Amino acid sequence: MKLRCIAVDDENLARKLLEENIQQVPFLELVKTCKNPFEAIEVLENEEIDLMFLDIQMPGMLGTKFLQTLREKPLVIFVTAYDHYAVESYDLEVVDYLMKPVSLDRFTKAAFKALDAFKKRSQETTSLTINPPAGTEDSPDYFFVNVEYSLVKINFDQITHIEGLKDYIKIFTTNTVHPILTKSTLKGIEEKLPPRKFLRVQKSFIVNLDKIESIRNHRISIGKYEIPVSDANMEALLEAINYTK
Repeated sequence: MKLRCIAVDDENLARKLLEENIQQVPFLELVKTCKNPFEAIEVLENEEIDLMFLDIQMPGMLGTKFLQTLREKPLVIFVTAYDHYAVESYDLEVVDYLMKPVSLDRFTKAAFKALDAFKKRSQETTSLTINPPAGTEDSPDYFFVNVEYSLVKINFDQITHIEGLKDYIKIFTTNTVHPILTKSTLKGIEEKLPPRKFLRVQKSFIVNLDKIESIRNHRISIGKYEIPVSDANMEALLEAINYTK
């Protein structure tokens, strides 16, 4: 098991030290280092990130405020030179609070805490799956969503793809001109879909594998739409469509 992580710090030396420490821990995989929260947002939107090492005092936005803006949060370890944010960090439910300069021993202990938290989160997600997986014999081939105070039925085989927004999702179907907009999370809707037919190809997109027309340059073509595929999900996509070299 590997935790895909990013390091966010405005100081070059601090980012370099975080990168070196991450490389020393076998179960950590560094996806990218970021100079500010705005770079981090782009990575979080396009990659599956399990853990974020986050500085607090940064120009433009405090790390604490940045964390509060995120709807879907990875696990977070604060790495800072200031101790007066410690109380606030507990309210934000971060994994650990590291004071600069961070020794490799202390860093490793924090990483193991993150690994334990990740395993616990995964177990809790699994335990919530009480009903059979969507698309099995005992499951319906549709679900209902709330649209403007009405419940609208959506058949799985009519969905082409789904896009996640901040607090809403767009469901694109073959029988509607415009996408269906409903208040939900992409993760919540993903749990209702049959996993053999649908795949999350990027942080903000799920596609119906049966509707894929072509794949080129990490982009899926479905009708007039092009859906980006993250590097992390490309291998899973090729496997799901039974592609062989």
